[in-house]
Amino acid sequence: MPSPEKWKKLESLMLKLGILPDDIIEKYIKGSGSGGQKINKTASCVYLKHIPTGIEVKCQAQRSRELNRFIARKELCETFQEKILGIQSARQQAREKIRRQKRRRSRRQKNKMLDNKSKQGEKKQLRQKPNQQD
Repeated sequence: MPSPEKWKKLESLMLKLGILPDDIIEKYIKGSGSGGQKINKTASCVYLKHIPTGIEVKCQAQRSRELNRFIARKELCETFQEKILGIQSARQQAREKIRRQKRRRSRRQKNKMLDNKSKQGEKKQLRQKPNQQD
């Protein structure tokens, strides 16, 4: 469970962003997915909806309802910052970085990279010791 200090920090962030506790609908839903009988019987999944913006968050990351409440509120703040304020969160930056890494190189960029690799290979060949033949 999150410490009271973490809760206070999160609440102050929510107030700073303009997310009031009265503007949030909070529901507890029975979980789904793997986990067997226990997950299907307990309502540990937390659903939050911020009424003015219509942002919805659903969290079932942990088995504890209290911890899921904390995580859901944190995700609500991140989503609010991304959508309303336009601030890129760390999660969004990581997603963008992976997208850039997976992006296909242009033909010119690819040829330049291959030329550099072949030049590096030639340098390595020159570093090798010459064969001693008697």
